[in-house]
Amino acid sequence: MFETDPAPRIFGLAPGVDFPRALIDGLRARLGDAPPEALARVQIIVNTRRMARRLRDILDDGPPGLLPRLSLVTDLGENWQAGRLPPPAPRLRRQLELAQLVSALLDRAPDIAPRSAVFGLADSLAKLIDEMHGEGVAPETIAALDIADQSGHWARIKTFLGILRPFFDSDADAPDAEARQRRVVEALIAAWAETPPDHPVIVAGSTGSRGATHMLMQAVARLPQGAVVLPGFDFDAPAHVWGALTDPMVSEDHPQFRFARLVHGAGIAPDAVRPWHDTPPPCPARNRLVSLALRPAPVTDQWLRDGPALTDIPGAMQHVTLLEAPDTRREALAIAMRLRAAAEEGITAALITPDRTLTRQVTAALDRWRILPDDSAGQPLHLSPPGRFLRHVADLFADRTGADALLALLKHPLAHTGAGRGTHLRLTGLLEHHLRRHGPPYPDADSLRDWAATRQREEPAIVQWIDWVCTCLIGRDRPGPDPLSLLVTAHRTLAERIARGAEAPEGAGTLWDKAAGEEARAAMDELAAEAASGGTMTPLDYARLVHDALAAREARDPVEPHPRIRIWGTLEARVQGADLLILGGLNEGGWPDPPPPDPWLNRALRVQAGLLLPERRIGLQAHDFQQAIAAREVWLTRSVRSSDAQTVVSRWLNRVQNLLGGLPDQGGPETLDAMRARGRDWLHRAALLEAPDEVPRALRPAPCPPPGLRPDRLRITEIETLIRDPYAIYARHILRLRPLDPLMKVPDALLRGTVHHTILERFIAETRDRPERLTAAALREMTETVLAQTVPWAEARALWLARMERVAQWFVAQEAARRAGATPAALERPATLRLADPPFTLTGKADRIDIDPQGRALLYDYKTGTPPGKKEQAHFNKQLLLEAAMVERGDLDDLGPMPVRRAAYIGMGAKPGEIDAPLDEMPPARILSELAALIAAYGDPATGYVARRAPRTTEARGDYDQLARHGEWDITDPPQRMRVGQ
Repeated sequence: MFETDPAPRIFGLAPGVDFPRALIDGLRARLGDAPPEALARVQIIVNTRRMARRLRDILDDGPPGLLPRLSLVTDLGENWQAGRLPPPAPRLRRQLELAQLVSALLDRAPDIAPRSAVFGLADSLAKLIDEMHGEGVAPETIAALDIADQSGHWARIKTFLGILRPFFDSDADAPDAEARQRRVVEALIAAWAETPPDHPVIVAGSTGSRGATHMLMQAVARLPQGAVVLPGFDFDAPAHVWGALTDPMVSEDHPQFRFARLVHGAGIAPDAVRPWHDTPPPCPARNRLVSLALRPAPVTDQWLRDGPALTDIPGAMQHVTLLEAPDTRREALAIAMRLRAAAEEGITAALITPDRTLTRQVTAALDRWRILPDDSAGQPLHLSPPGRFLRHVADLFADRTGADALLALLKHPLAHTGAGRGTHLRLTGLLEHHLRRHGPPYPDADSLRDWAATRQREEPAIVQWIDWVCTCLIGRDRPGPDPLSLLVTAHRTLAERIARGAEAPEGAGTLWDKAAGEEARAAMDELAAEAASGGTMTPLDYARLVHDALAAREARDPVEPHPRIRIWGTLEARVQGADLLILGGLNEGGWPDPPPPDPWLNRALRVQAGLLLPERRIGLQAHDFQQAIAAREVWLTRSVRSSDAQTVVSRWLNRVQNLLGGLPDQGGPETLDAMRARGRDWLHRAALLEAPDEVPRALRPAPCPPPGLRPDRLRITEIETLIRDPYAIYARHILRLRPLDPLMKVPDALLRGTVHHTILERFIAETRDRPERLTAAALREMTETVLAQTVPWAEARALWLARMERVAQWFVAQEAARRAGATPAALERPATLRLADPPFTLTGKADRIDIDPQGRALLYDYKTGTPPGKKEQAHFNKQLLLEAAMVERGDLDDLGPMPVRRAAYIGMGAKPGEIDAPLDEMPPARILSELAALIAAYGDPATGYVARRAPRTTEARGDYDQLARHGEWDITDPPQRMRVGQ
């Protein structure tokens, strides 16, 4: 098949060429008129199963004939070495063994790293072991590194790296996958040296980025009937460019670096690499432009010399679209629209991106047209319903069960799927409503059973159901550490019990059904099988282990996808072909993604040791970019902004743009503008798709209920709401709607105000009887006591205590001055004011009332924020003014009528101070008259409860804004009065 040439045979195919098809075409062309069995003698070694399947599909398409032998690099030792090498150790076993060693090391030296980093460090060490095995680097090499100019943490790193040695000494018993692969390749090369194969051997599609594969390619290229076929080889790069690709420190991220290393190791020049087949790339002119754009950084000055030699730039980029979307959502929508158009045109289209968030957005956008793309990556198992369910159950062992975690499991689609699912959902809704209204945030079995007893009459099934809830989800023991085997068994048993529910006697409901359930079962089976290597661990460590084990797997939906619309990762794109390629998410941090941090060796030490640089991944992604952009029709898409910041254009796209912009004589800027114009056209189409239909938008509501439904009783603090946002009064008192409380209470401003009032009420009551306690230290002591009793959040306690300490001296000094002229007489005193015309009741509670020697009252109200000014009190916040009127009328419990000398807010925020109520401008008679007029106005059937009548700020948000459909209108719109409740 090959001529007898002692030089290594290395061939290539240009970027953009359909590699698998051209490989087969070249193979058939070289066999020519050979007998049919000649093809069957050819052995083709590829690097991925996808490549093998694609080659098989092409061969199956015809013409009829015998098939060559297709094998993977990783399968080379399955037959002839099966009896001499044990199977590789599962990766999970290695991670568990390393986790035990790291944990023991941290027990002896806890200052090295936190306990939470055990599995992260174990996984990082496992990857380092794989790389050392693959590249043939021994631990002695690492220990002998020259670290004279490195930082002083090397000794700590060597402590960790000492863990690696046993995995190199004992790999004969259970070698790692990389170690076994290297030994297989070394043995195969040795066997070939003794007896070269008499049949053609071809290694195709690999870049040789890993050490064992690189060795294999070098050996095959030297066989009498061996050859290597490289994908995406840049035949347009001149010799001096290849000469610049010798230093990995500056060239590892170049797309052709691995090929340069391969031909250099083979002892041939890059120009000796011959085309495998005469299949031309879709656009040779574009290949030349991209080759120049991606030249290594040390020689990019050659743009000035070689750029003017480029020809037909407009033709080269004629079928390239540059889409720069304002955000990722519109980027995804435009991509989805183009994929839909491709489906209608009957062409094959593929989105290529490593950004899984973008692929999910595109898939969701395609769903509106009922198009399900063929996603090669599937769904990460830990994000699938079974994966999330198993993670929730594992957390039950690791942490105290809060109301949020309890309901997250009860409402999960896999919970209680054995029998009685409808009853379960109804009871779950009742329980959620109860916990939101009454709590507690961490429910216990007794409180839940007491609640169930109150609902047993109308819900007979609730007693059995709540027993199941308490048994499975509440008050689980969290001892530890325990053997991993025991934790896995308990975890699986509990998950199946929750999944089957309270009524099914056995089974696991639908937990293990479908593809995701089967994959989840396999993950749990693997954990159980390797549990002996995990030793003992705490429930918290076990929860982290479950998350990592599930995240390492993927689940594919068995639903038949669209045959022509596909989503590929960059690896899959190397072996596939499509009429349209969309390169999505071309931003730094996405494509390419940044190299992961290496906690062990920096770049210089890696080069010394012979390990791979972090930029290796960037170089492989650059090679993928160079191949994909050479397709017949290409889209290059990016978002200008992400969810929270401005993005940075991908370095490769940036190079292409800069090169085009710097070639005005050849039409480069105009070509770039045309590419962008095509992208803007599709963005405009996406905008039209989302443009609202011609439907009337919501009007600003002002409902007018009958007088008999209008409230005749309000709290004193609701008067401001009635003035500012009457619609909130309508929703709360007429519609009887209340916002749902959060499942887990948070230390918000409302709670802070309540706690603040409690502290000052107790402090004033105590110091009224014991004046010697009127000190800042006593106020701090009281604050600590109340916070410990009422605030379960340590951070909030510390913050609120610090705020009180900041104003304690000022408050005590002001309090002493207040005590000099009056005595605290009433604290938190209820009050009720009744109007006869119109009939109305106003209720409230006075924070504090002092009485001076003349029998006059002084009213005080505490504010943790900024108190309202006098103008605001006169027009909106009438709380103190109304309290003053109540005091003068004698409407407070056990406190007769008396004149009011002063009413003031005591502000205890960042700038403490007192603000008096405008009693002179708004005397009690006037405020009562205004209150009666306000209530009478809302007694008129024609008066509507206007939404957001006078909000304090435009940014202020109310509890009922969504109900009023605020956002479809603003406060400049006139209110729409409408009669309701007739």
